Amino acid sequence: MRVGIVGLGYRLGYLARVFSLAHPDFTVAAYVDPDPAGLPYVEEHGVSVGQSYDSLEAMLDAEQLDLLMVGSPNHLHLEHIRIGLERGLKIFAEKPVVTTIEDTMELARLLAQYGSDNVMVGLVLRYAPLYVDLRKAQAEGKLGDIAAIEASEHIPPYHGAFFMRDWRRYERYSGSFMLEKCCHDLDLYNGVMGCRPRYVSSFGGRRSFVPKNAPQAAGANDLEVYHRKPSGWMGSDKVFDSDGDIIDFQQALVEYENGASLCFHTNLNVPHDFRRFAVIGAQGMAEGDFIRNYFQVTDARTSERLVDKTYQTSDLSQHYGADEQMAEDILKHLLEGAPLPVSVTDALEAGLLALSMDQAMRTRSVVDMTPIWQQFDAALGRTS
Repeated sequence: MRVGIVGLGYRLGYLARVFSLAHPDFTVAAYVDPDPAGLPYVEEHGVSVGQSYDSLEAMLDAEQLDLLMVGSPNHLHLEHIRIGLERGLKIFAEKPVVTTIEDTMELARLLAQYGSDNVMVGLVLRYAPLYVDLRKAQAEGKLGDIAAIEASEHIPPYHGAFFMRDWRRYERYSGSFMLEKCCHDLDLYNGVMGCRPRYVSSFGGRRSFVPKNAPQAAGANDLEVYHRKPSGWMGSDKVFDSDGDIIDFQQALVEYENGASLCFHTNLNVPHDFRRFAVIGAQGMAEGDFIRNYFQVTDARTSERLVDKTYQTSDLSQHYGADEQMAEDILKHLLEGAPLPVSVTDALEAGLLALSMDQAMRTRSVVDMTPIWQQFDAALGRTS
């Protein structure tokens, strides 16, 4: 399998290694990136990435590829996916797929033309053993009708400082923090609800990574903790005086079409970090944490603990055992036609929810997503 990469950053460099380990015939034949931050990683781990090209078109003119992997900065995804689809390629795109509502509708029109099966997405948490067990418990009736979900994605200060220094600090490139980082989580809980979000409200801003909170000791702004995770393209050393426009905390409340609700919180400065959920249903309650590696299900009537599990992950995985499983499943999909647990339309729906959260936060209003879904379905060519 000959693969081309556009955007050889840290994530795609890592995935090149994971996919190579998953299948001996997976070969990165070529890449396009003027500043490939992921190149040292693949070289360190013995992954050959073939020829470098100055443009995606030049690479596709010269190479016969079975798969195009898109890991470029988020705002470039739409054009790179468009070029790949026009060349008849299968595409794997990192999340978030696109960065605006307008680009979402344009990609939906492309999917209607070329077929949604030609685009796969890196919503890796759908493959996590913890999420698989959550959906299994739900399918077995242990939870019953879902009433509400309380969930969070919190990251530690070293990771939050990375966002303040990386190109992702600019919404014009990332879309927003909620979109860039939390689209994984929103997709998971959309999947549990089994229907679309309808009403959205949200509040947030930046309160931790601001000048008044900078360490006061001389040179403290250069503490190792704030520079532990290297930034790539357009990187900066500024942390508390970042020129970015992303938030460092945000809360959102969502009502779904079935009347159930989601309360979601994200924060970039949580030293004892967690990524947890409580799914509360008529028959039972499921609790779990992707970072602290536990999953529990408790019966609502008897308080009996129906499931009580902990998880061990490998040193290779960056996402709680999900990266390796995603690579295996995507390769089986490409080679054998096996189904995948997440689609590009799932990813776009999670993105539209994140963007609606941002709109609600900016306007301090409740956003009714009905017109967005009508526009999205029309762009996909769906008829009611």
